[in-house]
Amino acid sequence: MNRRHCASAAITLVCALSVLITPVQAFAEPAPPSPSDARSDSGSKAPKKSLEEVRKEIDALYRKAGAATDAYNLAEEKAEKQSGEIVKLARATVVGQSKIAELKSQAGAQAREQYRSGGLPPGAQFMLSDDPQLFLDGVSRVREGQQAAQGVLGELTRTQQDLETYTKDASANWKKLETNRVKQAKAKKKINAQITAAKKLESQLKKEERARLLKLEQEAEYKQQTAWLSSGALKDINREASASGKTAVAFATAQIGKPYVWGAEGPKSYDCSGLTSQAWLAAGRPIPRTSQEQWRLLPHIAIKDMRPGDLIIYHGDASHVGMYVGDGAIVHAPRPGRNVTLAGAGSMQILGVVRPDK
Repeated sequence: MNRRHCASAAITLVCALSVLITPVQAFAEPAPPSPSDARSDSGSKAPKKSLEEVRKEIDALYRKAGAATDAYNLAEEKAEKQSGEIVKLARATVVGQSKIAELKSQAGAQAREQYRSGGLPPGAQFMLSDDPQLFLDGVSRVREGQQAAQGVLGELTRTQQDLETYTKDASANWKKLETNRVKQAKAKKKINAQITAAKKLESQLKKEERARLLKLEQEAEYKQQTAWLSSGALKDINREASASGKTAVAFATAQIGKPYVWGAEGPKSYDCSGLTSQAWLAAGRPIPRTSQEQWRLLPHIAIKDMRPGDLIIYHGDASHVGMYVGDGAIVHAPRPGRNVTLAGAGSMQILGVVRPDK
């Protein structure tokens, strides 16, 4: 219990000192209404929104942008894979075409030789001899010639079939590539629309309102983190990290202070899954690029068994991820307008935990 109080105090200090904290579900009481008034088309004043309502609206917009970012990253990852497959197929096609040219040359040489020998293979001429040994040699040469010709023709047929397969595969990959490019474009449009709308809401706030908005975020995070720790969800907050986990944590914490940029994988900026995937890559364990794929493909771990280096997946749609660093805290890239920072592991809705090095 003393450890838990110490952890709670540590997170309180982080929340108090940090001015760059990710927005989370609110528990704070609504603040006084914003002094700025919105007017309807009829000229009458629309109902004023409280600062807490504005905070929730901004949070929802950034959440949607985060989900769209995951979709963009996944489409980009698939597009890169398909581009790589197309390059491999193109190289295989070039090799196949060169091989066909060589086989055709061999078949042509055999045909020319047969023509020069009066339509009979050289071995067949020996078969007409009265000498028994020459006759036997002729039989052997005919068989060898037939096998060689059949081998050339068989290999030529197989190579042509391979080229047809390469062409079909390349065509299929081009279609998938174009599909994922369309998905990327749609996701990019959605991301920019959500971020623009969120920034517009923030820009309408006065300086003192923005300061109060940040305080509401910090209070909400602290209350949710405290409730999570007090629930006993995390019984051992100081479990030992694996060797690769320590390397991943060291990489991730070294990025603190760098800005969130959607789609970024470093080294100057990151999005949430860009940070975690690069951290584990630095530890020698490549993992999926997106938080949703990390949740889907990596081994799941009970929260009570969590250790530093494990990844905590957040929200019902697995649209956010942070790396557990111990003492009830995570390092993560929160959202646009924020930097990579420390936060309470329970300060957002936890979907589950995954372990890259299990």
